[in-house]
Amino acid sequence: MIRLFVNVDHVATIREARKTIEPSPLKAALLAERAGAQGITIHLREDRRHIQDDDVRIIRDGINTPLNLEMAPTPEMLKLALEIKPYQVSLVPEKRQEITTEGGLDVCAHEKALIEIQEKIHERGILFSLFVDPDVHQVEASKRIKANSIEINTGKYTELKTPGEIEAELERIKKTAQRATEIGLKVFAGHGLNYQNVKDIAAIPEIEELNIGHFIVGQAIYGGMENAVTEMIRAIKTGRDRKVDPQLA
Repeated sequence: MIRLFVNVDHVATIREARKTIEPSPLKAALLAERAGAQGITIHLREDRRHIQDDDVRIIRDGINTPLNLEMAPTPEMLKLALEIKPYQVSLVPEKRQEITTEGGLDVCAHEKALIEIQEKIHERGILFSLFVDPDVHQVEASKRIKANSIEINTGKYTELKTPGEIEAELERIKKTAQRATEIGLKVFAGHGLNYQNVKDIAAIPEIEELNIGHFIVGQAIYGGMENAVTEMIRAIKTGRDRKVDPQLA
């Protein structure tokens, strides 16, 4: 079964709207775990728009599954990650004015700097992952800098409207996943996924793990976190079963 890591950033977004103590990202994470999530993801942004430094420590100490810490490749974030020591660090590009992460890291253009970060992360026994667009060149660069895994950005796929465009982007994702596996990288995916579009992504056999947050938190408002996570796991399983029987819906 493909793993689901639930991102609880936007529980903190609601909290930060009033700068109070509720809702609690840790409580949401624990509910997600209870519903079957195999890990928790949080993104500590430089502008601290949702997750705060204390959240990282509280969630790391309070959850029962691995913590995946997303962060920009900056000295400030690296220092904090080395201190807190999550299960995994996932490097993502970051722009101060963006609403959400707009694309993958340009690993090819920043190999030297990323190697330096990788070495420090691995010295602390932390897994090292890179969020990249579906591009085999970025995958090969990720291997050169000795990443443990890549997370394929599914954002463009989730925004496309016509069947032809969607199929073409899915093919790019499949080829990227296949190439990553061929050269020894673990393959994850995420960004913009919901109950429907996750199925074709989950059907790609090389993908071992999905990071999903915004949609799950949105659905939790209507029916609760546990129901939202349970339904997402069901959708992922439906998609995963397609690699055995393409006729399964």
